[in-house]
Amino acid sequence: MRILAFLGRRLGIFALSLLGASLLVFAVCAALPGEVAAIILGEGATPDQIAKLTAQLGLDRPWPVRYAEWVGGMLRGDFGTSYFTGQNVLQLMAPRIAVTLWLVFFALVLSVLVAVPVGMLAAMKRRSWIGFVASAAAQLGMAIPAFWAAIALVLVFAVWLHQLPANGYVPLTTDPASWAAHLVLPVISLAIVQASVLVRYVRSAFIEVLSEDYYRTARAVGWRPFPALLRHGLRNAALSLVTVIGLQLASVLVGAIVIESVFALPGLGSQLLDAVSQRDLSIVQGVVMFLAAAVLLINFLVDLSYAWIDPRLRTGDER
Repeated sequence: MRILAFLGRRLGIFALSLLGASLLVFAVCAALPGEVAAIILGEGATPDQIAKLTAQLGLDRPWPVRYAEWVGGMLRGDFGTSYFTGQNVLQLMAPRIAVTLWLVFFALVLSVLVAVPVGMLAAMKRRSWIGFVASAAAQLGMAIPAFWAAIALVLVFAVWLHQLPANGYVPLTTDPASWAAHLVLPVISLAIVQASVLVRYVRSAFIEVLSEDYYRTARAVGWRPFPALLRHGLRNAALSLVTVIGLQLASVLVGAIVIESVFALPGLGSQLLDAVSQRDLSIVQGVVMFLAAAVLLINFLVDLSYAWIDPRLRTGDER
């Protein structure tokens, strides 16, 4: 029963967060200056033409009515239609979602695979030059903007060495090898900053583990330092690591928008920028709401992972 109550609370928070996010997204888009109809018709449009198109698009109705219809449509899988093309927003987003998800997924995986061993090494060797170099590299990685790292990687591996493509995208089903090659530089560019942030947190978490009795006991019975830290400290440090990964997801998605622009990837980020420049608010709302829902879903899964890592959180016993 306690587990069901825990899940119920988390589901309730998730649903309320989604509702609040949808209201915020709609309110911000509705408050943007300028008229959509005037932008579509161009500078030579008359007031009567603008008013007629505004009525056709349904933008003359009260915003609570439009909000309720928008939310109701999303619950049915209908994100509306593009103001400019008349196409279904979800159909326009569908092929781009895969591009962004591949980019974000591989960037997070690479970040964790780099950050955990480097952070552990920085913690164990924190009083030596190895720990100093690892910490300094993490600080440098946090200071480098993602777009600057992307440009530097393109210059080295695409322009000078001619080993990887500088931009573009090939679907996985068309050519798996080319698909992977086109993702290498974008993934590395996005992962650099995220891995650097994670290294700092992993280092701090494992420094705490090094002072715990269970680690000293493992060392006393014959475990070597690194295996002892990996075997007895990883689960205890996992709570902090999962927390940081959940918090970093929003910055990863924002970074993906920049990276997609640099590498000309046809993902949600480039679609969002195009829609904002055209003031196609139906696409803007759909893309932003999808990204917000993805962040909230990951945070919900992070909450559930807390309960798996530390059972006291789901039983209510936090002593």
